[in-house]
Amino acid sequence: MSTSDRLAVLRAATADLQPPFAVVDLDAFDANADALVARAAPGTAIRLASKSVRCRPLTARALDRPGFAGILALTLPEALWLAGEHDDVVVGYPSVDTDAIAALAADPALAARVTLMVDSVESLDVVEHAVGRSPAAPVKVCLDLDAALELLGGRVHLGPLRSPSAPPPRRWRWPARSSTGRGCVWTG
Repeated sequence: MSTSDRLAVLRAATADLQPPFAVVDLDAFDANADALVARAAPGTAIRLASKSVRCRPLTARALDRPGFAGILALTLPEALWLAGEHDDVVVGYPSVDTDAIAALAADPALAARVTLMVDSVESLDVVEHAVGRSPAAPVKVCLDLDAALELLGGRVHLGPLRSPSAPPPRRWRWPARSSTGRGCVWTG
């Protein structure tokens, strides 16, 4: 079926609906998912970015396909919501939402499903403080390293500028901690 024919079918199917609404061509969705898997390195699972698929049934549809595993959530509150149905959710950015961090530490089921990113000693300190001294379960944390490439003495920077962490000796050295010892465990 041509693109114009597919569009005509979608228009006919939604003719009686009051906007706003969304329509997804599931054949195109599945073809795009297949194309992503085909381009991935052999044996490499694709982690679904929640900000790219903002519909729970479509998230489940993608994760049910071979080649997909886990979700990269935009925020910790979103990760907590998604972890109600999914067992591998990583928060893509460090969080300072201390209420959400405390909620994570208070729920062993959520703590087993959600991993927090930290990109500095200070962001780890925020998590450890929010977790408290006796959480119901340890909170999983993963170090987010800035893997940008700097050339010509730093005059050329290729990559994001969001993370203060970089492989030594570029910016600073992460303290040697095999375990945080305060309600968190390293993972990833």
